[in-house]
Amino acid sequence: MIQSRSVLDTLDMIQKEHLDVRCVTMGINLFDCLSSEAEHLCLRVREKIRSAASSLQRECDRVSRKYGIPVVNRRIAITPAGFLLAGHGRGTAVALGRTLDAACREVGVDFVGGFSAFVQKGMTPGEETMIRALPTVLAETQRVCASVNVASSSAGINVDAVLLMGEIIKETAERTAAQNGFGCAKLVVFSNIPEDSPFMAGAVLGPGEPECVINIGVSGPGVIKRALERLLEEKPKATFQQIAERIKETAFRVTRVGELIGREVSDALGVAFGILDLSLAPTPAIGDSIGEIIQVLGIEAVGAPGSTAAVALLNDAVKKGGLFASSSVGGLSGAFIPVTEDSVMADAAARGYLTLEKLEAMTAVCSVGLDMIVVPGDTDAATLAALIADEMAIGVINKKTTAVRVIPAPGKKAGEVVEFGGLFGSGPVMEIRNAGRSAAFIGHGGRIPAPLQSLTN
Repeated sequence: MIQSRSVLDTLDMIQKEHLDVRCVTMGINLFDCLSSEAEHLCLRVREKIRSAASSLQRECDRVSRKYGIPVVNRRIAITPAGFLLAGHGRGTAVALGRTLDAACREVGVDFVGGFSAFVQKGMTPGEETMIRALPTVLAETQRVCASVNVASSSAGINVDAVLLMGEIIKETAERTAAQNGFGCAKLVVFSNIPEDSPFMAGAVLGPGEPECVINIGVSGPGVIKRALERLLEEKPKATFQQIAERIKETAFRVTRVGELIGREVSDALGVAFGILDLSLAPTPAIGDSIGEIIQVLGIEAVGAPGSTAAVALLNDAVKKGGLFASSSVGGLSGAFIPVTEDSVMADAAARGYLTLEKLEAMTAVCSVGLDMIVVPGDTDAATLAALIADEMAIGVINKKTTAVRVIPAPGKKAGEVVEFGGLFGSGPVMEIRNAGRSAAFIGHGGRIPAPLQSLTN
């Protein structure tokens, strides 16, 4: 039983330290919408979203007012679209994307995730249809987000799918060139994708999930930062054990806030409560940054030696604190390092302190991967694919989720700044050293086999 009194004692975290419920995501199973007729499929999908999510915005707003805790986004995650499109062509995939966009606009939802495919070992015709429709769907919709799982620790890396995603990312950027390739900000390539994450662009309702479920994403970089500042004011020579303990204590409090909100929304809607994802997801706002936490720990410039160790410490302590606070922690839970969405990370990249190579090293210990990375618009598809393959390898070998959300900004060169606005922020175009020199390697295609742990089940 969560006591609201103990949660309300944390009001300073909300008023002064940027604590919010980043998203309330309703997962909706759409398998019963399957139809051999495109029009019938889209009609069923629209009706089910209207029925399930018609009160989502109202209840989120009510609970937010009741506790004074901001709920930044209302979102929906659906059954992977690649499954729904079995037997259909590209036209149906585009129609489904437009239907999802329109339905979510009607119910007041900010984003819908689940235009997704699971192709880590192979690709069905329906999944390939969905993937090839992505540039059109992402260019013609505002709310639709997509994810493609191309690798797992049990299957290895589907390099054919990785190669295809390099081409899809290039085409998506070109189709949204007027917005600096923004369509790619709604597309993420995964290894070991979690099937219950509430965060976009990777939210999806996996096959083992309930008919309808509420998943919560809580974010509190500012809260962690301030807690560490207080600790280091009291004990300038605090040990790493003491630092980790303070992060755990703070993550515990943040998690309790999120679970209170999630359970009240789910009870009001008569929907199962799923998981709480305690991921430190930054925003462009000053004081709401993972980069600032790294600086508070004593690293003057993000990307300097020690940055990877700092992220490892932070990620581990956040997970431990959240797990102790709730039996429903899931999704990703940890620390995100999206460059354009974090003002300090973006500044470090612009100054040359934070390079793509250092970011890749940091992704080995963070919760996601190369996230919201802007690269030169003339980067070729093979180089993008090789970049994805490197990140997938980190996830596969280490049995963790890794992802790539990369944006080749059309017409932009390394060093220029690209503005996306809102939560997506702005950031520099980062140089890919030795671009164009991996085509022969990635062009082998096929599948990179799974590591030995795939035989342990």
